[in-house]
Amino acid sequence: MNLLGQFDAEVCGKEIRDDSNFQWRVARAPQGSLQPDDFSWVESPVTEPGACEVLLKTLYLGLAPVMRMYMQGGAAAGEVPLRPGDLIHGRGVAQVIKSRHPHWREGDLVQGQIGWQTYKVSAMTPAEKMFRVHLHGLPALYACKTLGMTGLSAHAGLFACGEPRADDTLVLSGAAGGVGSIVSQLAANVAGCRVIGIAGGPEKCDLVGQQGCVAAIDYKSDDLQQRLKDLCPHGIDCYFDNVGGETLATVLEHLAHRARIVLCGSISEYAREQPFGLTNYTRLRSKDARMQGFFVYNHLDRWETVMAELAGWIHDGRLRPRHDVTAGFQNMPKALARLYAGLNQGAAICDVRGEPESSL
Repeated sequence: MNLLGQFDAEVCGKEIRDDSNFQWRVARAPQGSLQPDDFSWVESPVTEPGACEVLLKTLYLGLAPVMRMYMQGGAAAGEVPLRPGDLIHGRGVAQVIKSRHPHWREGDLVQGQIGWQTYKVSAMTPAEKMFRVHLHGLPALYACKTLGMTGLSAHAGLFACGEPRADDTLVLSGAAGGVGSIVSQLAANVAGCRVIGIAGGPEKCDLVGQQGCVAAIDYKSDDLQQRLKDLCPHGIDCYFDNVGGETLATVLEHLAHRARIVLCGSISEYAREQPFGLTNYTRLRSKDARMQGFFVYNHLDRWETVMAELAGWIHDGRLRPRHDVTAGFQNMPKALARLYAGLNQGAAICDVRGEPESSL
């Protein structure tokens, strides 16, 4: 049985019901490939909200590669490291089904830190980074990723940090992933860049060609160094990095004058025992180039503006969200393993209960 088949076997008989809260917790820190034994399934009663609290019913949960790092005890700013027994971090979309909070009503939709669980009692504190969902005439599914932190990451990384200009040559790694599938379209269709996407395998490379990229590089079979030389004869004006590691090091050899590098993610490094050591960063000096990291939570002050812009681009066709949806909360561990197997195409989402009830 292959690894993903082991996850299928693990969830046999697991079903969610509305009379209980189901959770996925950390059973142990992952070592190497994610395994079913890294996750623990917990069932508990649904808790009633107290004063100034709400009860949230989970509709969708997003998945991201960084979740594995959290499970290993690592943390990015704003998130608490996880230990065995802890609820796994995860943002998603939920509906308020009971409220004793003065600012939230039953039926309201929320996007925020829900965790891997089917219900949550929340005081809606700033630490949970909860946002009222405005659908802009779109399905609630979109609020999980494209009109959520994934969309904000793509927008802030590209426009606030990358500063794309018309006719720039922009190279993008992780081009078939959640952030990458948005960045490629915004760079090509909004900023007017010439976009080259890096992805793994023929199927994903075909996919990025449908997302505004003029060319795709298959990092699994192509010579990345040679392909960048052929496709970027005048150098790379902007590089949006979702993977880190050797790919970043290779791109540094092909920069144009005053190039901008945006450090968004580093999926290639999350499973390493030792951090990757970038040895050719001095290439930045010779090109007057800059390399800038960013953290999405530092851009929350523009949330409403960015969501409205993204929704507008969806409506006018310049942005076509691509979602990789896994059905069933019980399949969350498998969905995360699929990310690391490179099987997702677009933003990874778990459909827990689907679209919200119109009335409660």
